[in-house]
Amino acid sequence: MHPTPTLRLVALATLGALGASPSFAQNDSYYYGGLSIGQSRAKIDEEKIAARLIGAGLTTTAVRRDARDTGYKLFGGYQFNRYFALEGGYFDLGRFNFTADTAPAGSLEGQLRLRGLNLDLVGTLPLGERLSALGRVGAASTKTSDTFSGTGAVHVLDAHPSQRATSLKVGAGLQYAFSPYLIMRGEAERYRVKDATGGNGHVNLVSVSLVFPFGRAPTTAVRSATAPVYVAPVPAPAPAAQRVVVLEPAPVVATAPPPAPAAEAPVRRRVSFAAESLFTFDQSIVLPQGKAALDTFARELDGTRYDLVNVEGHTDRLGSTAYNQKLSEQRAESVKAYLVSSGKVDAAKISSVGKSESDPVTKPEDCKGNRPSAQLIACLQPDRRVEVEVVGTR
Repeated sequence: MHPTPTLRLVALATLGALGASPSFAQNDSYYYGGLSIGQSRAKIDEEKIAARLIGAGLTTTAVRRDARDTGYKLFGGYQFNRYFALEGGYFDLGRFNFTADTAPAGSLEGQLRLRGLNLDLVGTLPLGERLSALGRVGAASTKTSDTFSGTGAVHVLDAHPSQRATSLKVGAGLQYAFSPYLIMRGEAERYRVKDATGGNGHVNLVSVSLVFPFGRAPTTAVRSATAPVYVAPVPAPAPAAQRVVVLEPAPVVATAPPPAPAAEAPVRRRVSFAAESLFTFDQSIVLPQGKAALDTFARELDGTRYDLVNVEGHTDRLGSTAYNQKLSEQRAESVKAYLVSSGKVDAAKISSVGKSESDPVTKPEDCKGNRPSAQLIACLQPDRRVEVEVVGTR
């Protein structure tokens, strides 16, 4: 077999793009397990078969093959962050058959079964809120078990040879996160293999996988919310002092009416929630602990007469402006929807807006650099937030 570098180039290009891509606002790490099933297709080394038959004084006249089967994988790994994971597993690429007709008259029938263990570096490139591109490169230790039989002029000396060899494997595909606890992948992978007679080749596996993250705890660090501030209403001025006007001939006392009380100044209250306390990575669905924080905030509104509630979503400066704008809008809308659906806030008095990275809490000199790193992401954490402002009177 003659291996081609197509999938290897695709995987390397994907991993290169990961290194140059902009960072997004969140960081995530967790263990996961999963399973894959799909169709495998082998490239059988017909030249090697013909050469062995010629060595036995036979000429190959035709080769018939059944090079497709069902393959599956069982795997587990650790996601270091949103971009890289280390994954290991067991794979079974299936069984593949061939029949070589010879002159003098005879035939050689063979079956190959390929199983083994692999260890891969997996890279992901976010394409949206839930969709990511996937690339992998790694090593596969493959055991090839062969079964041969001959008819007519073909005589088989070793009917059941086997061999184990470690070779390169690469792959590329897409994955979609249905929730923080269920991910689906579609992938194409290539395994370099050797058969038990010394032939070189490859097996392609196109599969669908279900990935189950576990031990995945959303970030619980919560930036301290701004303490509620109530602006006391401006006190009404004391009534003006009475003045006496004396008119001749008889004295008359006239009292000026007190001025009308000044209008009560509006009360403004702004509360800030860290994004990590409300949402998981790259998501706009409010987490249970986020709902609890919003319920506490809503209870503090009891007894307040308010005219308007403004919900603002903010992100840090990492990532594209268009992506950050969309994410900030979705998060602000999710908080608004929860406050309305839970009956805490009148739908006619609440609005939401996304402000992307336009209003950061940090200053450029506080968090230097533009390339993503754990230190920079942690430094920019105050910028990733949802702020709720209540305007009204007590």
